[in-house]
Amino acid sequence: MKRISLFVVDDHPLVLIGLRDFLTAQRDMRVLGTETDPARVTEAAARLKPDVLIVDLMMPGLSGLEVVSRVLEVRSVTRLVVLSMYSDVAYVAEALHRGALGYVLKCAAPEDLLRAIRAVVRGVRYLSPPLSEDEIRRYVQRARQPGVEPYEMLTRREREVLQLVARGETSAAIAARLGIGVRTVESHRANLLGKLGVRNQAALVRYAIRHGLAPLE
Repeated sequence: MKRISLFVVDDHPLVLIGLRDFLTAQRDMRVLGTETDPARVTEAAARLKPDVLIVDLMMPGLSGLEVVSRVLEVRSVTRLVVLSMYSDVAYVAEALHRGALGYVLKCAAPEDLLRAIRAVVRGVRYLSPPLSEDEIRRYVQRARQPGVEPYEMLTRREREVLQLVARGETSAAIAARLGIGVRTVESHRANLLGKLGVRNQAALVRYAIRHGLAPLE
């Protein structure tokens, strides 16, 4: 029996070790490698040629979404599964748009990840319950409607981060205020740049002011 070859990416070493050990214990799977630095994943995927790459959504530097795009550029036959704590449909839709075939919530049972791996390797899309294809379809249809403002397609958390960035808050201050990690804030910043089509923080501030999300002073 040919085992499914895997590569796992997560910036938290303890999480990575747990995932590696869990997946290695499966008789039909083998872990070719792991990585904590998303910037090194593209090279590793091209060299090791895994059947499936599992990547965390929120990481410092490159987000999991960017990793998905880059890996598929060099290794189009590798199936991508995004592992995330975020169930917001905007994240799921963007991951699928980038080319991911699976989206698994971190709060799901371990067996859910196994089902996702076995599905995507057959070319079948897998969404972790309670995510649904109908919900994704409705979101995408709405996003494609003429005149839809990009801000409307942001997640609730991204809107909160945008407002605080526009007020001059540092990543550390935003993290403390929202009760999330600094690295997560930085990932949200990167996602905002892409979704709103702007290049830097100054442009984010101008966008927020233009849309009444931040004070003029």
